[in-house]
Amino acid sequence: MIASTRFSLLDRSRTRAGHDGPQALRDTVTLAREVEALGYHRFWVSEHHSVPGVAGSAPTVLAAAVAAATSTIRVGTGGVMLPNHQPLVVAEQFGVLASLFPGRIDMGLGRSVGFTDGVRRALGHGKEDAEDFPGRLAELLGWIDGTQRAHPQVHARPAEGLHIPAYVLAIGEGAAVAAAAGLPLVIGDLRGREKVLRAIEVYRRDFRPSTRAERPEVIVSGTVAVAATEEDARRLLVPEAWAMAYARTHGSFPPLAPAEGIESRTMTAKERALYERGLDGHIHGTEEQVTEQLETAIEETGADEVLVTTSTYDRGALVDSLRRLAGIVRQGD
Repeated sequence: MIASTRFSLLDRSRTRAGHDGPQALRDTVTLAREVEALGYHRFWVSEHHSVPGVAGSAPTVLAAAVAAATSTIRVGTGGVMLPNHQPLVVAEQFGVLASLFPGRIDMGLGRSVGFTDGVRRALGHGKEDAEDFPGRLAELLGWIDGTQRAHPQVHARPAEGLHIPAYVLAIGEGAAVAAAAGLPLVIGDLRGREKVLRAIEVYRRDFRPSTRAERPEVIVSGTVAVAATEEDARRLLVPEAWAMAYARTHGSFPPLAPAEGIESRTMTAKERALYERGLDGHIHGTEEQVTEQLETAIEETGADEVLVTTSTYDRGALVDSLRRLAGIVRQGD
């Protein structure tokens, strides 16, 4: 299963304790170079607004920096949140990217809006814009294909006529949108396996072939951590698990902290429960353990590709994990 599956990486440009947002963005570009050298298929960046622990707010800008710093790996967005933007502007941005880096740009698109009322007001968009995601998606694709008719005499230059692969990021109902549009589906995470499997089943059942995709294509995303021991791999999960637990109890998403400080921390009962839950279910362990877990996940989902989303404080340990994972993939060839 692993031998016939592509492996890629999504980096959220997470900030780390003692390192500011600009450093997080530079870390993302550095990581892209390292991931390219390891042979991964693509490298994607994300969009978040006013999140204290995430620096990546302008994915097309960051994707341009990543593409300029690399030479062969595919580069894209995971994703641009379409309800936050005018489809014409998104088409133009990807047109510029695809023109500068031909054959390497992916357009990953999501339906999320700002996570608080204040952010949504600042962006000038509300929850109702997310409900029109299918319409916005169709308009965007029309700008690129040159088939939109709502705005005569208006063209998305230089995007119109270019081949820019599009992907739909989905949780649940988004799978139906991807199926109706005839686009590849990106879905996660690997922990909520039953929910993911139901959505994939709907996607494959309802998929309508299009000029962009003749058959269903599934990319499953999730955390994968590989280390010399299971304990070391679990430690890679600790910073993100604590950040999620803290956010759900304090309402603010913090920078990633070193694992050792978190493990010795005194937590409330609620924090401890959320933290332990955040550690559960991820694919992690030694090469042998991860190989077995990945084989099961790929077999169950029928995934064409695995999009690794691992975030942790120790960048050296993260690169080592990705190197070990690349070794698993090569051994499967």
